[in-house]
Amino acid sequence: MKQSIQSLLSASILALSLTVGASAQAAETKVAVAANFTAAAKQIAAAFEAETGHTAVLSFGSTGKIYTQIANGAPFSLFLAADQARPIKAEKEGLAVADTRFTYAQGKIVLYSTDPALVDSEGDVLQSPDKFNKLAIANPKTAPYGAAAMEALANLKVPSAVMDALVQGDSISQTHQFVASGNAQLGFVALSQVVDSKEGSQWVVPSSLYTPIKQDVVLLKTGADDEAAKAFLAFLKSDTAKAIILKFGYGVE
Repeated sequence: MKQSIQSLLSASILALSLTVGASAQAAETKVAVAANFTAAAKQIAAAFEAETGHTAVLSFGSTGKIYTQIANGAPFSLFLAADQARPIKAEKEGLAVADTRFTYAQGKIVLYSTDPALVDSEGDVLQSPDKFNKLAIANPKTAPYGAAAMEALANLKVPSAVMDALVQGDSISQTHQFVASGNAQLGFVALSQVVDSKEGSQWVVPSSLYTPIKQDVVLLKTGADDEAAKAFLAFLKSDTAKAIILKFGYGVE
């Protein structure tokens, strides 16, 4: 009987030590994410937690605004940008850990409207400004998807009236809200935001009309010793993460 109690006690202590050990290893990391990648990042973070026990706390915004926050000391460990320029700048300005940057996704822009009859399969509506009075884009100075939209409009040589109809969102998320709410009849949004949409109309803008939107991630100096951040960085290269990224309409390298 004594031996049985002793065995049970030993098993309980072992189980408790394993639980405590697992809890001690699990950690939390703060990740700054470009607004276009919101839905995909949430799914990746959930899969990451399920696989590793670590928690990724996500903060979303336009790439330009996030970079300003990082430069001003925001305590993020990882930066998932919507371009390559800001992560490269972070490296040059000593804000990022060298040799940690890579492209995690390649984005695509879409001309989208909640009106199922407005956007045609060739995007010709952009040559007919009488059909709409507001065209939403993300701020091209802070949001790479906005810069891509401006580049596409220039290459399409749209009428000046189209440019007069532009309204800007602070981020691609706000731009999508402008269109989804009907405040703008149509707008350039990220494919990831409407990839599963069965309503409205859309035209996937040919990649030849704008510079490829290569989205880079980099480990920030504030996360140099953050093991959970390093684990998340590695997880972005996993088949699980890549499958989620592809599901949302991005390309992967």
